[in-house]
Amino acid sequence: EVQLQASGGGLVQTGGSLRLSCAVSGVIFDDYGIGWFRQAPGKGSEGLGWISNDGMTYYIDSVKGRFTISRDNVKNTLYLQMNSLNVEDTAVYYCNAVTVGAAPYWGQGTLVTVSS
Repeated sequence: EVQLQASGGGLVQTGGSLRLSCAVSGVIFDDYGIGWFRQAPGKGSEGLGWISNDGMTYYIDSVKGRFTISRDNVKNTLYLQMNSLNVEDTAVYYCNAVTVGAAPYWGQGTLVTVSS
């Protein structure tokens, strides 16, 4: 069974930092690119960034320079380091895993709340 479980969310003040984790099991982690998404209250899902199986990263402009995606291929875990958080970053954050020729896997989310 494939599982992606995000964790590390919580309440943080504006300007603060959080590190989210996404533990992946049931797949060969090295074969997958992994992405972070979020869904703010009342809004649609938004892709934040991506890390390929060989470590190349991509970010959307609104998080570039504030968020960093990394992966540990030994622990089969994806990370999202978030700095300089603001209230617009309040959302449920979740990850997905994609490889060539297969449908993506989606994980459970973790709630991040940024207070002013």
